[in-house]
Amino acid sequence: MTLLKGKKALIFGIANKRSIAWGVAQAFQEQGATLGLSYAGEALKKRALPLAESIGVNFIEQCDVTEDGQIDSIAEKAKAEFGEIDILVHAIAFAKRDELSGPYYNTSREGFSMAMDISVYSFIALARAFQPIMRPGGSLLTMTYYGSDKVTGHYNIMGVAKAALESSVRYLARDFGPQEIRVNAISAGPIRTLAAAGIYGFRDMYSHFLETAPLKQHITPKDVGGAAVFLSSDLASKITGEILFVDSGYNIIGMSESEE
Repeated sequence: MTLLKGKKALIFGIANKRSIAWGVAQAFQEQGATLGLSYAGEALKKRALPLAESIGVNFIEQCDVTEDGQIDSIAEKAKAEFGEIDILVHAIAFAKRDELSGPYYNTSREGFSMAMDISVYSFIALARAFQPIMRPGGSLLTMTYYGSDKVTGHYNIMGVAKAALESSVRYLARDFGPQEIRVNAISAGPIRTLAAAGIYGFRDMYSHFLETAPLKQHITPKDVGGAAVFLSSDLASKITGEILFVDSGYNIIGMSESEE
């Protein structure tokens, strides 16, 4: 299992054992990558550190992605630790809980700015900070959701933020292409993560997904990890600016049988 042997990867967004970032980290380690991990703040430290220790990762740093100084600092630490890196994974998104219920038009100015800053701009900021130490053939990867393209109940500002994130993937792919660095996103089906717990009506969304998706199977962080391995490996050397769906085929359905 050596698809990522010799590659160095830094993964942002470790929260707990259910997080997508953790699924990616486990898959990367299984495929031979050298890892560095990052978590958002002190509240997550007690969960993040044991996870890093469980897979033998020594480089684990806190980073508040709303602070440019912290992003620059972790980039410098990564340079000192690894020299150069091959893969950067952005598994970060946030919106205030009260922005994820009720009509979208009730989105507050503060809530809109916060969701865009943390969920979208942070990917741009990380890409810029790590660009000097990204090796040719490298990969920048982020996580999105189908609510970016189709209206999803209660997803509200996060759907708009994910649409902006996907557009950023395409623009960044254009910018990084001459350096032979690829930029892609994975659009996963609903997963019971810490972030998902803040979405009003998530249980109904989760059940509807299973009823509608062609494969009739829920998505796990491990499933996303496998796709991330592919997109970050040399097997995907000519794939950039793309959104890869890992959703049991849910995105291909226009109208479910129960709606007909």
